[in-house]
Amino acid sequence: MAGWFRRLLHKPKPSSVESSLNAGRSTSSSPSSSSSSAESSGSSPSTSLVRSVRPSPISLSDINASGSPRWAKNYDVCICHSEVDLEVVEELVSYLESQPESFRCFLQPRDATPGSAVVTELCDAVQNSHCWVMLITPGFLQDPWCKYQMHQALAEAPMANGRTIPVLKDVDRKDYPKELRNLYYIYMAAKENSFRQIRDTIMRYLQELCRSSASRTE
Repeated sequence: MAGWFRRLLHKPKPSSVESSLNAGRSTSSSPSSSSSSAESSGSSPSTSLVRSVRPSPISLSDINASGSPRWAKNYDVCICHSEVDLEVVEELVSYLESQPESFRCFLQPRDATPGSAVVTELCDAVQNSHCWVMLITPGFLQDPWCKYQMHQALAEAPMANGRTIPVLKDVDRKDYPKELRNLYYIYMAAKENSFRQIRDTIMRYLQELCRSSASRTE
């Protein structure tokens, strides 16, 4: 019994190295906990860097540069309209083409290829244009070809902000096509103001297109 009691009293203690390792394990932070603390504090260097960077302005010379994505399509804007609204559409096209940006407009009575199929021309006009102006009038709502071209534009880019530009003229809000109700529209009251809004919307899209192209090449 005495020998057993002496062995119990003289049982070796953990070495100082093992003790220090255990202590180190208990005080060190795991990668997940350190990252979560950094996120909660909002002091991530990468986050701070992103917040401090502002998009560089896109000038007209950038848009018109030879390597600009603007030239990837034949037209900047396609005007979808009813035949009864041709007069106001011609005014809009004249306004856009006379701007410093010299917007390239597709106007079906002027630019469609004689003898070609209507369906082919409408589809090509949509695919070869950056933006699409939908002049929504009572005549537009009654014209099956206008609705066809509208559906083609939405199918081409259903979520592309700024590409489809609805313009309401002499139409109540309740008659606004349900297919476009997720998009803001321009209400044409004074033509000069509406034309300027259309011009600005096209310009913003072309600027964003150039900005996105530049960021991909960096």
